[in-house]
Amino acid sequence: MVSRRGFLKGGGLALFGIGLMGGIPAFMAEAAASDKIVSPYKRKRVLVCIFQRGAMDGLMAVTPFTDKYLQAARPNLFMQGIDLDGKWSLHPGMKAFEPMFREGRLGIVHGIGSPNNTRSHFDAQDYMESGTPFNKGTASGWLNRAVGLLGHDAQTPFTAVSLTSALPRSFYGDHPSVAISNLQDFAIQLRGNPAAANTAAKSFEDLYDATSTGLLHETGKESFDAMKMLQKADLKNYRPAAGAVYPFSPLGNSLRQVAQLIKMDVGLEVAFTESNGWDTHFNQGTDNGIFARNVADLSNSITAFWKDLEGYQDDVTVMTMTEFGRTVHQNGTGGTDHGRASCNFILGNNVAGGKVYGSVGELAVENLEDRRDLPVTTDFRSVFSAVADAHLKISDDKALFPEWSGNKAEVMKA
Repeated sequence: MVSRRGFLKGGGLALFGIGLMGGIPAFMAEAAASDKIVSPYKRKRVLVCIFQRGAMDGLMAVTPFTDKYLQAARPNLFMQGIDLDGKWSLHPGMKAFEPMFREGRLGIVHGIGSPNNTRSHFDAQDYMESGTPFNKGTASGWLNRAVGLLGHDAQTPFTAVSLTSALPRSFYGDHPSVAISNLQDFAIQLRGNPAAANTAAKSFEDLYDATSTGLLHETGKESFDAMKMLQKADLKNYRPAAGAVYPFSPLGNSLRQVAQLIKMDVGLEVAFTESNGWDTHFNQGTDNGIFARNVADLSNSITAFWKDLEGYQDDVTVMTMTEFGRTVHQNGTGGTDHGRASCNFILGNNVAGGKVYGSVGELAVENLEDRRDLPVTTDFRSVFSAVADAHLKISDDKALFPEWSGNKAEVMKA
């Protein structure tokens, strides 16, 4: 199914996954069978955000392997992976990331997190997605505000798309956004305009003419064109470019569909998806186990997506996020508990990659937050705002992140 917010304010159309609803409406099938549609949009820059839900252990994903205190704190979990620079190593499950790091396309920020020290998954995710870590009453999400700050009016139903079953907190707000669990089940259904709904729409033109909402008449033709393009696409038989092979996982499937939307030029500018299962309290493992499987899926999915976008890579930036990190010390069940700072990954041709950013000191107990956690030394908003500014040309930090007045992280090329 599909959920949405703020799509064509004033009424007119809503988007639904057809599921068991009986197939594509007849008027849409006829519209899709009409003359070939050429995209009316210039190719857009696209920001793709991936939320790692459950709190990723950043110290295992990207390890300060020379730190003797970390080795002592994790007698069964410590491991050195792929040496990146003599200080930091990448988990071996993320070996797909190594070439992009060496090429300077992949940057890593360590010690990143929220200034709010909650260890509640629900609250920390809410704060990060709203972009206001000390205000639970914020109605909008930071990505929805970003859509409103893009600086142009030519938006489509696919300007902001979440490949999830429900609209994420990041997309709450007044600006166009839509959640689609599966593009193949996608269709449109008339909603919110009784006069138009009662019209026997015999063709696409009849439907368009019957919809009298002013805003829809101003942008509706382009919106219908975008939807017709999606209906015309052979989504089921899509073949990724350059031999890219996506993992058979929810994340791999989501990123595969994001790639399809980008290539169809339907106006996509902000995409969102998620990776679950990062709450590793038990049997976390080292080079095998839950964590190893998760990081392999994350890195292999992103790498396949990047390879698939050959020819589009200059227009795309990928950024990961997670609500908080894990404890420095392992627990008694072979895992780690809720902590504070973690790390994130940023991929793109305009990323100042090949470097691990952030300030992470020795992990002696006296240097830890509450004597247990990696301290947050980089506010997540400093990274998110830097990426939004460099890639989407959104420079109004006050509007994007109310209540924040920090400096942007220097993770993007000038």
